Amino acid sequence: MNPILLNALGVLAAVCSMSSFLPQVVKIWREKDASSVSLRMYVVTVTGFALWTLYGVLLKSWPLVGSNIVCLILSAAVLVLKLKYGKPEARPPAPAR
Repeated sequence: MNPILLNALGVLAAVCSMSSFLPQVVKIWREKDASSVSLRMYVVTVTGFALWTLYGVLLKSWPLVGSNIVCLILSAAVLVLKLKYGKPEARPPAPAR
């Protein structure tokens, strides 16, 4: 396969992966509500990106390290926001009928 096409494919994949967390971060930040976000899923996701980053460091693959650090930071931001805004505010009980 053409190396330029192969690299373009890798860059496109990295940009998609990195940008996929932005809508979630913005939504939680604006609404101050992360009650619908899965804590377990983001713990696993952050762990996965940390391991991918370590793997990239060990391989000395700086594109792999760079893209996974960005994903790690953004997914960790979602995790921190989940911990901060994860519980829905207590609502007063509905009036008795």
